[in-house]
Amino acid sequence: MVDRMKDKVVVVAGAGSVAPGWGNGKACAVLYAREGATLYLIDRDKAAVEETARLVAQEGAKVHAEAGDLTNDDTVERLLADCVDRFGRLDVMHNNVGGSHPGTVEEMDVATWDAQMDHNLKTVYLGCHHAIPHMRKGGGGAIINVASVAGYRHIGTPIHAYAAAKAGVVQLSRAIGVSYAKEKIRCNTVVPGLMHTPLVEARLAGQRGNNDAQALIAKRNAQVPMGHMGDAWDIAYAALFLASDEAKYVTATEIVVDGGLVMSAPV
Repeated sequence: MVDRMKDKVVVVAGAGSVAPGWGNGKACAVLYAREGATLYLIDRDKAAVEETARLVAQEGAKVHAEAGDLTNDDTVERLLADCVDRFGRLDVMHNNVGGSHPGTVEEMDVATWDAQMDHNLKTVYLGCHHAIPHMRKGGGGAIINVASVAGYRHIGTPIHAYAAAKAGVVQLSRAIGVSYAKEKIRCNTVVPGLMHTPLVEARLAGQRGNNDAQALIAKRNAQVPMGHMGDAWDIAYAALFLASDEAKYVTATEIVVDGGLVMSAPV
């Protein structure tokens, strides 16, 4: 540990995991803790966020966890204010909430489309909307938003609403990074490719793999030029760099963590 995050207060929105194991938000929270951060963790799943908080505390970090609906404006405003009340400041906002629902625009009903926009894009908007005033008072900060390569290209399954929302996350982050650069508030995006997190077995195997997790894993591994999916720690190390002062001259851009998938031939 080199204390890249010493004296920084980090909010991780979406800090739980859908099943046992290392989800992206969970791994990021623990890595921030290992690097000296104080953590304020939020997830809609109370048990999941408390499990992450337990792991963060084992790293010796200060931590507080709350369950909350991050698509709700009042909830996000209240929780970020609570973070500042408890820890005195907000230095890093890590927006990790997201999830895909399969379907083309023809197949998808309006309610599902709206829910996908809320889950994947509105949560990022709300996190940034309420974090920036606190960062301004503290003299600056860093925002890390998590998108997906689905926002760049088709990846084999029609997930039209998710793809549109994640493309929106990328462009929103670029716009925020430019707009607040002079206020020393940086905003960047981590763009995961095909990752092997608990989501694969817990949800995607049923949605896309005919309940055959091993076949789905083999298919996803074969799609990647490196020959295998990444994992949550690959995302965490990219986020750590963007959150740290090592990235003090980096804003309005992305780190793509995909094993070469975006630059490979169409699926």
